[in-house]
Order: sequence, then structure tokens, then C-alpha cells
Amino acid sequence: MTKLHFSVPIITPPLLGLLLITLPLLVISQNLDAELSILLQVKQQLGNPPSIQSWNSSSSPCDWPEITCTDNTITEISLYGKSITHKIPARICDLKNLMVLDVSNNYIPGEFPDILNCSKLEYLLLLQNNFVGPIPANIDRLSRLRYLDLTANNFSGDIPAVIGQLRELFYLSLVQNEFNGTWPKEIGNLANLQHLAMAYNDKFLPSALPKEFGALKKLTYLWMTDANLVGEIPESFNNLSSLELLDLANNKLNGTIPGGMLMLKNLTYLYLFNNRLSGHIPSLIEALSLKEIDLSDNYMTGPIPAGFGKLQNLTGLNLFWNQLSGEIPANASLIPTLETFKIFSNQLSGVLPPAFGLHSELRLFEVSENKLSGELPQHLCARGALLGVVASNNNLSGEVPKSLGNCTSLLSIQLSNNNLSGEVPKSLGNCTSLRSIQLSNNRFSGEIPSGIWTSSDMVSVMLDGNSFSGTLPSKLARNLSRVDISNNKFSGPIPAGISSLLNLLLFKASNNLFSGEIPVELTSLPSISTLSLDGNQLSGQLPLDIISWKSLFALNLSTNYLSGPIPKAIGSLPSLVFLDLSENQFSGEIPHEFSHFVPNTFNLSSNNLSGEIPPAFEKWEYENNFLNNPNLCANIQILKSCYSKASNSSKLSTNYLVMIISFTLTASLVIVLLIFSMVQKYRRRDQRNNVETWKMTSFHKLNFTESNILSRLAQNSLIGSGGSGKVYRTAINHSGEVVAVKWILTNRKLGQNLEKQFVAEVQILGMIRHANIVKLLCCISSESSNLLVYEYMENQSLDRWLHGKKRAVSSMDSGSDVVLDWPMRLQIAIGAARGLCYMHHDCSPPIIHRDVKSSNILLDSEFNAKIADFGLAKMLAKQVEDPETMSVVAGTFGYIAPEYAYTRKANKKIDVYSFGVVLLELATGREANRGNEHMNLAQWAWQHFGEGKFIVEALDEEIMEECYMEEMSNVFKLGLMCTSKVPSDRPSMREVLLILDRCGPQQGHAT
Repeated sequence: MTKLHFSVPIITPPLLGLLLITLPLLVISQNLDAELSILLQVKQQLGNPPSIQSWNSSSSPCDWPEITCTDNTITEISLYGKSITHKIPARICDLKNLMVLDVSNNYIPGEFPDILNCSKLEYLLLLQNNFVGPIPANIDRLSRLRYLDLTANNFSGDIPAVIGQLRELFYLSLVQNEFNGTWPKEIGNLANLQHLAMAYNDKFLPSALPKEFGALKKLTYLWMTDANLVGEIPESFNNLSSLELLDLANNKLNGTIPGGMLMLKNLTYLYLFNNRLSGHIPSLIEALSLKEIDLSDNYMTGPIPAGFGKLQNLTGLNLFWNQLSGEIPANASLIPTLETFKIFSNQLSGVLPPAFGLHSELRLFEVSENKLSGELPQHLCARGALLGVVASNNNLSGEVPKSLGNCTSLLSIQLSNNNLSGEVPKSLGNCTSLRSIQLSNNRFSGEIPSGIWTSSDMVSVMLDGNSFSGTLPSKLARNLSRVDISNNKFSGPIPAGISSLLNLLLFKASNNLFSGEIPVELTSLPSISTLSLDGNQLSGQLPLDIISWKSLFALNLSTNYLSGPIPKAIGSLPSLVFLDLSENQFSGEIPHEFSHFVPNTFNLSSNNLSGEIPPAFEKWEYENNFLNNPNLCANIQILKSCYSKASNSSKLSTNYLVMIISFTLTASLVIVLLIFSMVQKYRRRDQRNNVETWKMTSFHKLNFTESNILSRLAQNSLIGSGGSGKVYRTAINHSGEVVAVKWILTNRKLGQNLEKQFVAEVQILGMIRHANIVKLLCCISSESSNLLVYEYMENQSLDRWLHGKKRAVSSMDSGSDVVLDWPMRLQIAIGAARGLCYMHHDCSPPIIHRDVKSSNILLDSEFNAKIADFGLAKMLAKQVEDPETMSVVAGTFGYIAPEYAYTRKANKKIDVYSFGVVLLELATGREANRGNEHMNLAQWAWQHFGEGKFIVEALDEEIMEECYMEEMSNVFKLGLMCTSKVPSDRPSMREVLLILDRCGPQQGHAT
């Protein structure tokens, strides 16, 4: 047998070294190839999105921008903002060394991704997607997890208690989801937790703050705004020694603030506003790092602690809307960093510390609605940063500080309802940024100077209720749009220089001592909308040439000594709906041109008018409009008959006799027919044994009955109509008080739907009491009709003011070119937001309007906004198992949230979307359905923003001025936020209101 011989190779040391190097590289290469294959499969399962086209087999994954490698193995994947629309595949967990997965800001659907096998995962970012369903009950399998962010999704159900077993977590954010369980106390076991954010989860069951959270010694950030928290703040929170930010705002917390809360050495930001906290503010204050404190909108009592004066880093102190009493500590004015000081709407007394503004760059100083006395601090603008002074409704005395005249940053002064006196500083004309002055109801004396009409940048002046002396500043007028000096003792003539106010929208000088003639220059104001000069001593004739007043909406010249004829041109003013010329000495005939416009509200009584009234006014509803004109007559018996004098002196003419005989015969025939009709109607009803009666249900104390309403409805007082009925403007008594009546007729085909709308309005409006929601006075119902009686809104709808010139709403709107300025638009936006915020957050159960639009935002005589038309509103049931859904899509095209068309689910976010469209209308001046010819306004605005164009290019050029650009841009951006396609990305109405309130200086503080 032949032996087989095997030769064994001799491995030399150099060859051994080469093998030791090559083999690991070979293994690494094989691992990376395997991971490449996994990623290519993941890409395919994600639908091959164009945003990751760089993922291909010809390059190393470590070179792809979305991939991070460590030691040639994939450890991090970032798909932030890649427009992913498919579910995350479980295959991704085959990357055994994956530590970071970021898929935020996409459109990923479905439940929590199947990634629990990613055993080394430390960072998981799923925020801003479309995830639904619960957090997995076994999420603790991700035992190495350190960072978990699920913000802005639609996760629901309970937060699993096992989340407290993720012991490595230092960051946990569950903000803005649909959770509807309770807060797990097991989170208190996360000893390494530094950042805990669970805000905007208002569907959570009312839950107390777990006292176990007080064990989180490393916690620096706790954010639980709008989380349906109830009960007291646990005393254990005094142990959060590392805490820097505590935000528990917009909840229903009660009880007192724990005594040790302001002893936390590292606390920098404390936000507890809009809760139900009571008792005294802790007086021991050692949190010397505090920069911002907001305890507003609670029930806090007692004094402001003097300890606040020790906070040398404090920039903002907000204590407004409480019940604080006592004096303001003097050392609060010495804080060197103080910028915002808001303590309005309390019961504070004593004097204002005089050092305010001397030691810091004070920006906002708001102390209105208290019991403060003494003088205003003299150096509020010493550092040149002051934006607003709001000190109305106090007992302040003395003069307006002369130092304010050198404050070029100043935007707003509100000092009404005090005991201030003396002159308005002449130097106030140097405040070229000033927008608003309110000095009403003080004790100023003197007369108004002519210099006010030659200024440069002033936007609004409100001086009503004073009696000024001296001269007002001379640099306050080029952009002046609103002047209100009503209820003073101003005297002398109305200055002719008023003609320089080319942008003047509103001029009110009611109840003063103005004398002389109305200057012809007043008629040259092209933008004037409201002109009120009633209650003065004006005399002479009205200027005849007033054709420039094409935008005039309201004209009140009553209670003066004006004489001569009424100008014919008044009857040709296209926008005029309110006219009061009563209690003057006008003579001659009423111009026949009046027949062509018939304003909604007018009064010509108590003059010396003569002749016949125009035929258009020969109706019973105008019976009070012509009283006390002895020589005025009518052809029907609403006034003295035009035949009465002739009958005393001579026989009736043959023509008159023929007319009377004809009228008598016609009337007789009509009476016979009416009697016959009534008999037949009675017989039919008698056969059915069902006699129709009217039932009146009132919600307020009323000074009228159902007969006052029913007897005064008239077709020519129609002011609006729609799918749910017609609306009439109705005078209810001889004093001229007016209401709006919506008349809904029962119809066999539509009756059921309309009846539902009627019941909805009655149920909702009948129980609401809010300044920014239209008031339902009563309802009147019968078998065939339903009437809703509302307060009358003089300025009608926002839609008319924004878009009336672009379409013919009615005859009075045609050709109108009225434009609301930006301060008015912002005021309207804030008012409407307050109404919706009340509905969403303060009503129980909450109310969804479902048809928010500019035509359902009504404006009163002062342009205060009120939400109207609740025929489509639904009250939210508090039952999680049975969500409110609708069988048909309700609302108005252009305002409907995109998800509502297919989900039919009624929630607050559909109102937020619709309100966002209104904000875009206000900022751009465009109509909701007319972004351009191809898309609606919301789509157009998002495209404009997405293309990187300047926001200023989208704003309404008719009102845009440099001083408003930032505010208008902010409202435009807020409109974009509200109209986000993803409902969870939209803010709540409470957030919307807070943002709007901060767009500019506070313009009053109505709740």
C-alpha cells in the first residue's frame, strides 16, 4: 500500500501578522455588507421615498447622510423630515448595534412601531407623526433606552406603568397626544430623569400630580401645561432640588403654593398661571436664579411678598387676575433686570413705587384695575425701552409724567378712569411710535389744540371722559386712524387741520362743548368710517359736498344746533347704515335721494323738517324716526296726515276724495277677504283641534314681549339670510332699541335639520355668558316657526369689512372700499380667540362650533368681536368610548379642516383650523376660497411659506406699514400653525390666545 504524504505549510511570523489583520477586516466588511442589505430592504419597505435616494448598493452606508457609523457598524439612523408615509419596518432591528433612531417630523401612520427587538436602542425619537394607539405594555424591553420623545402624535390609552422600569431614561416627552388614562406614579422611579414633558394632554382623566414625582432628584425640567391636573401641588415637590423650570399652567390645581417652592435654589422659570390656586404667595424666597414668575389668573390673596425684590435676575413678574391686596413693595422697582411688570386686575392699594423704570429696561408696565392712588412713576421710560403703560381704572392723581414725551419706543398709553389732571405733555409728540392713547374719565381740563392734526406716526388717540387744557403734541398724526375724545369738555371749533388725517377711520368727539360750524375740510377724509359729533354746540349748515365719505358707515350729529337743509348727498353714501340727525334745527324737506339707501338705523326726530316723507319710509317700522317735526307729514297714518291742515281750511280736492274712496273700497274688500280667510283657517284648525300658539323662553331680563317682536318683523328690515333662516333687524320699542331676529320656518323636507339647528342654538347660547359670544336674549317658537332673538351687532360681520368691496353682499356693500387697519384687526382676532377659548376650555362639556368663519364673527359698535351662529355647534360628550361623529360634513368650504372630510370626527382642532383661516384672512386680506385661482387661502399660504418666499410679500398691502410688519407676520405664521394638515401639530385655542395677546402691547384686559 502506498502511503499518502501531506505537506504542512510553514507559517512564518510575517504571514501570521497579515492573517491577524485581514481576518477582522473581512468580518467587518461582511457585517457592513449585511447591514447594507438590511437598509436597502428597509428603504423598499418605506416605499422608496425620494428623500433617501442616496441609499444604494454602490456606496457604503457610512457615507449616507442619514447614517452614522461607529467602528464600521451602523449605530444611528436619522430620517428627520424625510416625508416618510409608510410604517417603520421591524427589519430595522436587525441592525444589532443601532443606538439612535430618529424618524421625527414625518407622516408615519399606524401604531407604535415594531422595534422592541432593537435591544441596544438608547435614543428613540418618534415626534410629529401620525402614530395612533397605545404605548406598548412591554416597552420596558427597550431596557437601555435613555431618550424617548413621542411628542405631537395621536397616541391614546393609558401610559403603561412599566415605563417606570426604564431606569436609564434621562429624557421623556409625551407632549400633545390623545392619552386618556392617568399619569403613572411609577415615573417617580426614574432616578436619572432630567427632562419630563407631558403638556397638552387635556383628554387625560382629571388626575392629581403624583407625589412620587418629588423623588426625581435630578429633574431639571417639568412641563405639564394643560394636562387636566387637579388637586394640590404635593409638598414633595419642595425636594426637587435640581429643578430649573416648573410649568403647570392651564390646569385646575387648587390649594396653596407649597411653602418651599420658592426656596428651590436652581429654580429659574415658574409658570402656574390659569389654575385655581389660592392663599398667600410664599413669603420666604430663596430661588435667586428666578428669571420669570407667572402666577396670573388664579385666586391668590394677600400681599405681594417683599422677597421678590431680592430676585436680581428677574425679568418678568406676572401676577394679574388674582385677588392680591396691600401695597406694592418698594424694592420691586429696584430689580435691575425687570422688563415686564403685570399686576392688573387685583385689589392692590397704596402708591406706585417711584423708582420703576430707573434701574431696569422696563418694557411693559400694567397695573390697571386696582385701587392704586398717588402719582404715576416719573421715570418709567428712563432706559428708553418702554412699550406700554396701562394704569386704567385706579385712583391715580396728578399729571401725566412729562418724561413719557421723550419715549420714542412707546406704543400705548392707557390711563382712563382715574383722577388725573393737568395738561397732556406737549413733548408727547416726540413719541413717533405711539399707537394708542386712552385718557378717558379723568379730570383734565382745557381745549384741544390744532397741533394734533400735523403729526407723523400716531395710530390711535382715545381721550374720552376728560377736559384737557394746554396743547396736545404736534407730531401725532400722519398715520392716525382712530380719534376718540368723547365725554370731555373740549371747546372751540373743530380744527380745520383734521383734513390732513388721510388715514382716519374713526373720529368720535361726542358730548363735548365744541361750537361753530362743522369745517368743510372734515368732508375730505377719504377713509372715515365712523363720525360722531353728537352732544355738542355745533351750529350752522352741514357742508353740502360730502361725496368723499364713500366709506362712511355711521354718522351721528344729534343734539346740536345744526340748521339748514339736509344735504342730498347723504342719500348717496354707499356704506352708510347708521344715521342720527335728531335734536337739531334742520329745516326743509327730506331729500328724495334718501329713498335709495334707507339705512338700518336712523333718526330725524326733533327738527324743523317739513313736507312729505319719502315714500320708502311710509311704513310703520319708521314711526319713531320722524317725531317732533310739526310740519312733517305722511300719506299714511304713521305721522300726522298730510291732509289734516287742508281739511281745516277748505274742502278736500277731488283727487284726494277719489283716492280716499278708492282706498276705502279696497280696504273693505281686503277686510272681507281677510275675514273669509280667517274663518276658513279657524275651521281647519278647529277640525285638527290644534290651535297654534307662541311660546317665549327668555335667558336674560327683557323689556319686551313676544308681541313686540312679532308685530315689528318686516321684509325691508332683512339684513341677512342663509341655509338656517333669515335675519331681521327689529326695533322693539319707541326708544329705538334694536335686536336681531333669526326666523326659521318649519318645512316638511328640511324641518328636522332646521329643528336640530334651532335646538342647538338654544341649548348652547342660552347657557353661555361671555363678552365675546353673541348674546341670545330669548327664543320664540310655534308650530310653524322658530325665532331666535339676539343682541344687535351694529357693525355686522367681519366678512363684510374684509371683503365687502370685492363682492356685492347687499346694495349698501356695493362699491364700498372700507378697510380695517391692523390694530383693529388684531383686536378682532383677540376677541374672537377669547370666545373660542372659552368654548373649548372653560365650558363643561366643551363646545365645538364647527362653522368658524369671518361671516360668523360679528362686530359691535366698538368693533369688539363676538362669535355667532351656533346652528352647527355640537357639545362634546365626555365618553371616551363613544366619540362624537357626524353623519354629514358641516361647515363652509375653505374653512373645513382636511381630516374632517373623511373622519367626520368633531374635535377642537377643526375649530382651530377654521380660526387659522380667519387669521390668514386678517393678515393677507384675501378671501378663504381665493388664495389664487387654483387653491384656497390655507393651501396658498402654505405654498408661499414652503417656497421660502418672504412672509411680508403675502401680507395685505392696503394696511401694511413698517410698524405693523412684525405683528402681521406673527399672525400669518400663527395662521399657518393653526391650519397644519396634522391636527396634533395645531395649537389649542388657549395657546392661540396667548400668542395673540403677546403680538403687541395689551389693549385692555377683558376676560
